[in-house]
Amino acid sequence: MSMNSFGHIFRVTTWGESHGPALGATVDGCPPNIPLDAEMLQVWLDKRRPGQNKHTTQRNEPDQVRILSGVYDGKTTGTPIQLMIENTDQRSKDYGEIETTFRPGHADITYWQKYGIRDPRGGGRSSARETAARVAAGGVAREALKALLPGLQIKGYMTQMGALHLDRTKFDWDAIDQNPFWLPDNAAVQEWEDYLHHLRTREHDSVGAAIEVVVRGAPAGLGAPIYAKLDTDLTAAMMSINAVKGVEIGEGMAAAGLRGTENADEISMGDDGPLFSSNHAGGILGGISSGQDIVVRFAVKPTSSILTPRQSITKTGQPVEVVTKGRHDPCVGIRAVPVGEAMAACVMLDHVMLHRAQMGDGPRGKIG
Repeated sequence: MSMNSFGHIFRVTTWGESHGPALGATVDGCPPNIPLDAEMLQVWLDKRRPGQNKHTTQRNEPDQVRILSGVYDGKTTGTPIQLMIENTDQRSKDYGEIETTFRPGHADITYWQKYGIRDPRGGGRSSARETAARVAAGGVAREALKALLPGLQIKGYMTQMGALHLDRTKFDWDAIDQNPFWLPDNAAVQEWEDYLHHLRTREHDSVGAAIEVVVRGAPAGLGAPIYAKLDTDLTAAMMSINAVKGVEIGEGMAAAGLRGTENADEISMGDDGPLFSSNHAGGILGGISSGQDIVVRFAVKPTSSILTPRQSITKTGQPVEVVTKGRHDPCVGIRAVPVGEAMAACVMLDHVMLHRAQMGDGPRGKIG
């Protein structure tokens, strides 16, 4: 399969399958002399790791990352960084019955239509297991961003799970890391738990979700017009995540229902530069960051692997009823939060480096 890389200067190539011996990422273009070791990356992998609570797949993978190249004496050398994560808890036998059938809603049928061959074990390359490699690469990007832009922060959280929506009037930034849903409202956690538990145990079903990622502290000027827009790369990065079916920046699709007087973020002059009255644009105008919070949101479809029977066909075109056994996330959106953060980190570092390649440290447009 081609096209397993993303990024321009900071470039990431992921490899491996869900039930193979290992998966990982090759990170090229990382600046030299960035402090880096496996423990720095493990912090982020532990956020995504399966089997940590009853709301995710019970596949028990330690997701221990190894750095095989590109680091010497605790610092990056500027050469390719090879990251590897071994698979240790595969149950390939769970997928024996679907080797000749296609799961509805899954990539089984399109992989077969394109290549004439597929790895049915856990979905192979189309499995969300692949995202572990992205999170490891995102950890590298975070360390580089820490050195280049110390004030930049990246934070993701869930805003919707099926019929449940975040009440933004109760938004609590500090609550995000205190519950398994990355939900900015601890008071709503029990309702979300009960809802998902009922879907999983009583209805043998799964549910979709929406995740929001905010980048704080990004300077104005990142991104370029037309074909190198910051929002173009951010949305492409989020859409590339397994099971994502929609991405938006700022108001996104809701902007279609607004008037110009409502959508335009009014500007005034503050002591330290321009001030915006609102952030409908999501921190990006004309593909270039404005200095406001960058807000990207994406929707994740329900997990396709469920115990409720679904109608499908076999490779020979015969009708068949499919029940997917094995260990699966009832809401894959939960573990998509650290993945979205990682992709945002990779894109932001890439654009910081692109900006410096063109602009250096020379003067830019000044206001006031």
